[in-house]
Amino acid sequence: MKKPTVVIFITVFIYLLGFGMIIPVLPILSTHYGATAFQVGLLMSVFSLMQFLFSPFWGKLSDQFGRRPILIYCLLGEGISYLVLAQSKSIEMLFVARILTGFFGASISTASAYISDITSREDRTKGMALIGAAFGLGFLFGPAIGGGLTILAKRYSQDQSFILTFSAYPVALLCFLTFIFAYFFLVESVDRKKIAEEKATRKQLHNIFEMFQKPILGPLMLIFGMATLSMSMMESTLVLFMKDKFSWGITEASFGFAYVGICIVFTQGYLVRKLIPRYGEKFIIRLGLIGMATGFGFIALANSIWMMALAMTFLSVGNAFTNPSVLGSISLITPADKQGVTLGTTQSLSALGRVIGPALGTLLFGAVSFSAPFWIGSLLLILNVFVVMKYYSQLPASNVKTAS
Repeated sequence: MKKPTVVIFITVFIYLLGFGMIIPVLPILSTHYGATAFQVGLLMSVFSLMQFLFSPFWGKLSDQFGRRPILIYCLLGEGISYLVLAQSKSIEMLFVARILTGFFGASISTASAYISDITSREDRTKGMALIGAAFGLGFLFGPAIGGGLTILAKRYSQDQSFILTFSAYPVALLCFLTFIFAYFFLVESVDRKKIAEEKATRKQLHNIFEMFQKPILGPLMLIFGMATLSMSMMESTLVLFMKDKFSWGITEASFGFAYVGICIVFTQGYLVRKLIPRYGEKFIIRLGLIGMATGFGFIALANSIWMMALAMTFLSVGNAFTNPSVLGSISLITPADKQGVTLGTTQSLSALGRVIGPALGTLLFGAVSFSAPFWIGSLLLILNVFVVMKYYSQLPASNVKTAS
């Protein structure tokens, strides 16, 4: 990989590594400080809420001032936010830390825009798949590393607060090291002179509602948001489902999520990059949504661990097909000077799904049935398949040559 691509890959990896390391720790840490169950849920949601609010903000700034300064200084900010988390001694400080991490982590949209800048039309979705592979690796190693660091911390202290927050220090260190690396080696990906010339005549950037009115962009953004909503319902209820149905504990659940990470890494790091040039984004989107819908349905019906393994394979591979293909398609139909704000808005919708998904999933799980979140997730994804079919002929595909 080229140096800029390496920096982007590491940036996204660290983002998801920190996210994965905190997921199993945050509920225990917050209850240690006296948080109620509702406050635990708010801590999980406020991170995604900040991403929903500020992904377009960072995207717009990167369109105006370039990708490089946004990426490198948000890395610095993320490092500081993890130090705040490590030093937190109250539920209020945990909220401050999660708000800061969500605010600076919202710059993930700028990483997507950077990839769109440095890749050709034919390689656009393969570049997005590389970001997806970094997501998968972070999701794979995050929980495992977080658990291992917690065990290590017990050797040096019996202070529960130190033990539970210890894993935040290595993440902060990684952020600072990547900041230094990016500061010296990350090059700007957009023409600053061209940006300045366009800025004077460019109309006000579209807001979310206006983007939804666009014939192809709106449906693609809807698909991305609904897929994320479904996945976040799964992430918030799967451990509870496995505990109640198969008596799984944290260890077994961690291995289960690690398996999902492996599938995502292999699919986005290898399969997508091989299949997109041959079949195009729109075919892969349809295939991915069908796989996700099947996986959710299998979870709801599962009566054995082997059926759960099959379900999670369909789900994770389908998700790994869907996300980079949708992002790649959105990038393909977006003008060069609007990449940052458009991808930022798309990521903000994904974050909104992560705000709503956990609350909706746990509500369905507790008030309706254990399998309700997965049936609803499957239904949402089936509806997305129909959306794809409706606009199929109009969807872009990088494997189809254009006149330009």
